[in-house]
Amino acid sequence: MEERNISLSQREHYEPSQITEFLWWLATAEKELIIDCVVDRNRYRIIGMTVLATWAFATMAWTYFFSTVVDSAFLYMPLGLFMGFIVLCIDRALIKGIHANNKKKFTPLVFRALLALTIGIFMAQPAILYIFDKEIRMQASLDNEKRKMVKREELDSLYGQRRTELLAQKATLQKSLTLQGNSVNKARENYLAETDGSGGTGRVGIKDIALAKRNEYQKLDETYQQLLTTEQPKIDAIDQKIQDIEVAKQKEEQLFTQLLNNGFLTRVEALNNLIKENSALQFRYYLIVVILMLIELMPVITKSMLPAGAYDEKVYWREELEKEMAQANIKKERDLKEIYNNLVQENNVEVIRQMFNLSKEDRAEKIRAISKRWRDNDHHTFDGMWERLKKGVLSKYEN
Repeated sequence: MEERNISLSQREHYEPSQITEFLWWLATAEKELIIDCVVDRNRYRIIGMTVLATWAFATMAWTYFFSTVVDSAFLYMPLGLFMGFIVLCIDRALIKGIHANNKKKFTPLVFRALLALTIGIFMAQPAILYIFDKEIRMQASLDNEKRKMVKREELDSLYGQRRTELLAQKATLQKSLTLQGNSVNKARENYLAETDGSGGTGRVGIKDIALAKRNEYQKLDETYQQLLTTEQPKIDAIDQKIQDIEVAKQKEEQLFTQLLNNGFLTRVEALNNLIKENSALQFRYYLIVVILMLIELMPVITKSMLPAGAYDEKVYWREELEKEMAQANIKKERDLKEIYNNLVQENNVEVIRQMFNLSKEDRAEKIRAISKRWRDNDHHTFDGMWERLKKGVLSKYEN
């Protein structure tokens, strides 16, 4: 079988798939440099997959977070995708900044770790709320009932003093009516006892004493009726005010009940209450938080753990080459501009000299004309001639 002779530079030609190129892009790898690095190809695919997983997790977490705040799916889904894209940009920036030259530098790693931890802790909250959704809803219901009780106590405290004052006024009015009514009843009993012989003098019939007791009873009853006519409306008004207070409290409670919800902060508070009251949940909660934080830290941890390969060396030397070429090009550009400026300077000097040489005779003629007018006019002073010379002949310095 006939064998073809292929040069060493053409024996291997790797063509990555679109998925591989996408993973490289997620891992912030330059295709032109990594395509010839056999070992680093798979290494950066792994980094790209960790970034992809973090991106997907962030998108789902943020989408669920916005779903607890916004009811419309047409709104919270784009918001979740947008925030997931922001997390993707941050992750790509973090892993792009980690390379062979700064892996041993403590400050950049600490800063990146703190940033990743902050994002991870926040993203862990929606995921945990989703995992313990049933328990959190039950706890949130209990918390809302406690809030209603607290609100009711606050309303009682707010309206309590006014209600106590009204009840005291009503009790005073009722006491006066009761005392007067008791006096009327007692006078009536005395009058009846006198008439039937069961009391008083013991004589049956209407006699002088019975008539006197009847007059006393009628007088007291008339006074009681007058007092009842004046005081009962006051009591009714007080009852109406007390009823208005109760209606106002009920309206406040209804408005407060309408404000109660199962939003994000309510669920977070319910989750905290669950953790405080349930020791079995505490361990699992912190374990899930650590796991979810590790999902966010995966790209940074993976990039920091993987050793530097040929790609990192290529990146370093390619960057050094571009710096040197940029400096060389800037120097060449500066030299060209300097040559151009020198030639412009020489040409401008020559033009100015020609201008002054060509105008020399004209200036001399103008000076003679000014001098002749000064000589012929006795009223012109020498200083005036000098001022005209300065204005018409002499040149002004450039600023």
